[in-house]
Amino acid sequence: MNFIDTHTHLFLPEFHSDLPETLQRAVSVGISKMLLPNVDWETVSPMLSICKDYPGICYPMIGLHPTSIGSDYRFQLDRLYDLIHTSRFIAIGEIGIDLYWDSTYLKEQQEALDIQIDWAVDFSLPLVIHSRQSFDEIFEIVRTKRNYHRLTGVFHSFAGTLEQAFTVIDLGFMLGINGIVTFKNSGLFEVIKEIPLTKLVLETDSPYLAPVPYRGKRNESSYIPLIAKKIAEIKEIDVDDVAITTTTNANLLFNLS
Repeated sequence: MNFIDTHTHLFLPEFHSDLPETLQRAVSVGISKMLLPNVDWETVSPMLSICKDYPGICYPMIGLHPTSIGSDYRFQLDRLYDLIHTSRFIAIGEIGIDLYWDSTYLKEQQEALDIQIDWAVDFSLPLVIHSRQSFDEIFEIVRTKRNYHRLTGVFHSFAGTLEQAFTVIDLGFMLGINGIVTFKNSGLFEVIKEIPLTKLVLETDSPYLAPVPYRGKRNESSYIPLIAKKIAEIKEIDVDDVAITTTTNANLLFNLS
């Protein structure tokens, strides 16, 4: 089986001691590509270094994570924007709004999201959106964009309701499904059951959100088959179908083929 991990932070310190082994474990279970969402200005260099060392396997995105937005957000955005002209990125991400930890910089998060959505339109790139406790705020911004019908991308680490899932799809986006789907009280059963497989992509969000039976430990791309297996169980289909369809979805969405 061939899988794509559409969201892994391999450049974070959690992988510094065993990155080659981590990648080898992933490749050995059929993970053909790993997509790296940026966090802030400081993570760009290590992210690009990994993608240079593992071409055809690791692919970079560019964006400012909502929890990294503070008083210097315009400075960071300007520096990140300049990089779009000098390197090839497969998406604008990870961007969005996060109201789980702190809403102090909500206005700045909203402005940063608005600006980075425009980048996606200008450079014809998909978006990778972080939406923790912020679906309504993000939906509102997307709908105000004059060309929002041209947007594509994924709401990563989706953990919303079925209604929110349908709204995401109506706006032209896919759902990123990760280890949360294996959690007993995730609430994702109905979403996975009702949403077409053609609207889903697989991800880990590693090193976070490891699936059962590794919950609470460091996550990694080699656990993607566990996520696929759970989706197959819920939809009562063969795991091969999950692998084929979600890999096709990711290749098309991020223009990887």
